[in-house]
Amino acid sequence: MSMKTKRLIVTAAMLAAASALAACAPDAGGGANTAGGSAAPANDAGGNNASNCTNTISKKDLPVVTFWGWYPNMQLVVDNFNKQNNEVQVCWTNVGQGGDEYDKFQTAISAGSGAPDVIMIEADRIPTFQIQKALVDIKQYGYDAVKDNYGPGAWKDVSIGGAVYGVPVDGGPMAMIYRKDVFDKYKVTPPKTWAEYEQAAQKVKDAGGPLFGDLGANVPAVLMALQIQKGASPFTYDPAQPETIGIKLNDQASKDVLDYWGSLAKKGLVGTQDQFTPEYIAGVVNGKYATYISAAWAPGYLTGAGVGKGEDTGKWAVAPLPQWDPGNPVQVNWGGSAFSVTSQAKNPELAAKAAYGLYADDESLKDGWTNQIIFPLNLKALNSPEFVDLKVNFFDGQQANKEVYVPAANAYKGMTYAPFGQYYFDAMTKQVSAVIEGSVTGAQAADRLQEDVVGYAKEQGFTVQ
Repeated sequence: MSMKTKRLIVTAAMLAAASALAACAPDAGGGANTAGGSAAPANDAGGNNASNCTNTISKKDLPVVTFWGWYPNMQLVVDNFNKQNNEVQVCWTNVGQGGDEYDKFQTAISAGSGAPDVIMIEADRIPTFQIQKALVDIKQYGYDAVKDNYGPGAWKDVSIGGAVYGVPVDGGPMAMIYRKDVFDKYKVTPPKTWAEYEQAAQKVKDAGGPLFGDLGANVPAVLMALQIQKGASPFTYDPAQPETIGIKLNDQASKDVLDYWGSLAKKGLVGTQDQFTPEYIAGVVNGKYATYISAAWAPGYLTGAGVGKGEDTGKWAVAPLPQWDPGNPVQVNWGGSAFSVTSQAKNPELAAKAAYGLYADDESLKDGWTNQIIFPLNLKALNSPEFVDLKVNFFDGQQANKEVYVPAANAYKGMTYAPFGQYYFDAMTKQVSAVIEGSVTGAQAADRLQEDVVGYAKEQGFTVQ
């Protein structure tokens, strides 16, 4: 390994550790919960600590793989897998959600031991760990048998070059959630294009109505998705050339999107409140915003935050995401997680069998989407009549999956993430904040972002194309 490559790996490790600090709140699932645990058999397939499982393993004569994951129904998912599988059993531990888990994984990577055989990772974090050689390409371990269970966009999100570093579980096809009462009152129809979105926003404002939407600096992934929707390709990266990366953050499409949203904010058509905050949710509940540009997991999030209840009941609907070019519609994604096999697994083939099988049975999938825990990417669920035809309570009985989310998911083509995605998102947040403050235009912000991220990549040893 060259010194340059070693430097890149060290940088990725530092980024993963730094990003973990942003998500240190205690997990409601109890973190590394040991309640109800059982001693795993001696024939642990992974060679890691399988003696402290959260779940009870009944088939004690089978090899065991260790697994970290944080979905709320993980207990049910693991129990279903173990009941149905006669080749391997899964020993599950919840070591924390998101950043908490990544922090522990990074510690294990640095130490060379202590990682599970299989780990739940958000798709945009896969390159950060892959560049450290912490994940296994599972394409050789049964991929052909399950590849048709997921769409090409889902696979692309967990792939780097020709290698596959995870099994897609849930996704976030984007759409436009809106207040039916606001649209009815001001006589606007769901906009099909972003030009129509601005026109509708102006009409509502002129009539004394609420803000039409929100430009939150703390959700850079949304703006990145909308830039990709317009034709941008922020990053090109191939693990076959780990020291080289393509960065294009100030192309015309990227500038146009930042200018568009900056203009909406300057005209007072959209707000500039950070999202996922009590202030933002209070605004959503109180009718401050006519629309919410978000992903398929948003109804579950909003319901949990108290939206759509009481006087707010029955006021919400969803429409397809407006397009930049209606003649060339593009669907984009925000969020989603996968199950990856770690390089510390001593039997990666058995670990891959678990990764492919977890959250892939009918009962687990149905529990996940019924309780709005996941938006399933497994086509058995995604295309099932029961899921497609579901009348969603949050949307007042609208068949949101059939009308909006399933077509968006099926048309999604995937994207390429950077191995230093957290730095990019932080840099994007800084520039969007400057746009909101009015100190730069969207185009200027894109140029500054390009200079910042390219400079950072070069400092870390990358050759930038």
